Amino acid sequence: MRGTLTLTWILMVCLSQVAVQSQYYSESLPYDPRPVKVTNLHFFLHETLRGKNPTVVMVAQANNTSNDNYSSVPFGTLYAIDDLLKIGPGDNSEVIGNALGLGILAGKNSTTVVMYLDFGFTTGKFKGSSISIFSRNPLIETERELSVVGGRGEFRMAEGHARLKNYFFDGTTVIIEYNVTVIHY
Repeated sequence: MRGTLTLTWILMVCLSQVAVQSQYYSESLPYDPRPVKVTNLHFFLHETLRGKNPTVVMVAQANNTSNDNYSSVPFGTLYAIDDLLKIGPGDNSEVIGNALGLGILAGKNSTTVVMYLDFGFTTGKFKGSSISIFSRNPLIETERELSVVGGRGEFRMAEGHARLKNYFFDGTTVIIEYNVTVIHY
């Protein structure tokens, strides 16, 4: 028994002296930052609330048992969104992409939507690229700002902001002007 303990102790001392040949990381390289690009985008989001072909559809609504929520769009309502992005505000403006996402009415006493939208571009210089927005959107404010939190393609690792301005609303159609500043690499 004593010989086994001595041999074990000698093996442990020897093994502790052996240099480890494998590493969990690669050789460090010098930091070489890529130049930052700033892209300014201007387009109009066209949304249809009602009618034959709506672009916003309610997919879930909270089961409110109290009578204190008399809003036509109550707290907890979830919407799926597939809006067109166009160069101009007119119906005949060129379509440059679409905005896909979700919005949830998150303000108990307001019309604030927390929304995630992915703006995918289907034509032009940014075809195949998209920017992602995730932010609080106070719908009744005429002008507001949302956060750009990511992107893909030309806008990989994007950040920035989108300034929104209500352009047109008639109860069925909503047109919102977007001025987006995207910082990407």
